Amino acid sequence: MRSNLEKSKCEQACDILNELGLDSWLVWVRETSQMVDPVLPLILSGDVVWQSALLFTRNGEKLAIVGNFDAGGIEVKNIYDRVIPYTQGIKEHLLAELNRIDPTKIGINFSTDDVAADGMTLGMHILLKSYLEGTPYGNRLVSAEGLVQRLRGRKTPEEINLVQKAVDITEEIFRKAEHFVKPNQTEIEIYKLFHNEMNNYGVTNAWNEDHNPAVDAGPNKEFGHAGPTDNKTKDSQLLHFDFGVRYKNYCSDIQRMFFFGHERDIPSEIQDAFEAVRDAIQAASEYIKPGRLGYEVDAIARDYVKDAGYEEYQHALGHQIGRHAHDGGVLLGPKWERYGDSILGSVEPGNLFTLELYVTTKNYGQVSLEEDIVITENGCRFLSHPQKKLICIV
Repeated sequence: MRSNLEKSKCEQACDILNELGLDSWLVWVRETSQMVDPVLPLILSGDVVWQSALLFTRNGEKLAIVGNFDAGGIEVKNIYDRVIPYTQGIKEHLLAELNRIDPTKIGINFSTDDVAADGMTLGMHILLKSYLEGTPYGNRLVSAEGLVQRLRGRKTPEEINLVQKAVDITEEIFRKAEHFVKPNQTEIEIYKLFHNEMNNYGVTNAWNEDHNPAVDAGPNKEFGHAGPTDNKTKDSQLLHFDFGVRYKNYCSDIQRMFFFGHERDIPSEIQDAFEAVRDAIQAASEYIKPGRLGYEVDAIARDYVKDAGYEEYQHALGHQIGRHAHDGGVLLGPKWERYGDSILGSVEPGNLFTLELYVTTKNYGQVSLEEDIVITENGCRFLSHPQKKLICIV
């Protein structure tokens, strides 16, 4: 299955080249066990050792110029039209193929805004420029950011199914948590119970193990990327989770809110905050569709919570998910300096996004939810089951 997925993504890359009017795309890597280009696992699983050039053209040609010890393992994948091995050096073979193809624009992986499209190291860029010195191709290098973002963002049906399975497992573990979470437990104890369930399902962490899941008990715990503590759950208080799993290399990312007590006992301050978050996410989901710009979608939810009397959340509304919980590409965020141009891109069919935000209450801390969606031709579809009400533990 892995080779089939790689093959479909390689073919997709050639289609995107044609769409963008870009003649070729060069993925230029080495020693990928130590420094891997984020896009590489989409188009070639496993590692390469020596300098390697994966070259794609807008007419559909796919070439791999690799060290002779890597060539055999790549050939059997049947992904590339030609696998060209070398022994002493790659320069001669690379220049020969560029001369044959003669591209006027060569996309390479660098970006100031998107880390997932910024895979070429400075050293490899310097090396490539030295190899191209004296040829016309050194002046034909351009950023492949647009191609990489589309390739990562436009999930194939197979990729969507893998994320859906990760979401399903995540929700199953949350349902089990309704039975094993109790008052007077520490965050660490609950964290360990989640990891026991992950082991039972044979899945791994969607992000760093030390804070997956994030377990936040009570009003004094700041949400973020910190691990669980000895804080204990208490009656009439909230419990927040940010949790995702990795299933066959594809990730989920979901947040849920629990309350210790009966539904009738939920303070209005908590209920109002929960409804503001829930309904802001719903409003964004009803607005989002292909062609919407990232900052436009964020503004729908951001204005909703501000109009409800809360301070705006201090992060983007949504990021893409896929092989990583934060998968690069267009971001659903505000026009803040830290987000650069990533919020100016258009939403596309096949994109998988989170919709997440929080509001802060005076006495009970933050209330935060996160759902996973897929963009369809006319709008979006939830991969997760949106949390409609607080999960009450009695």
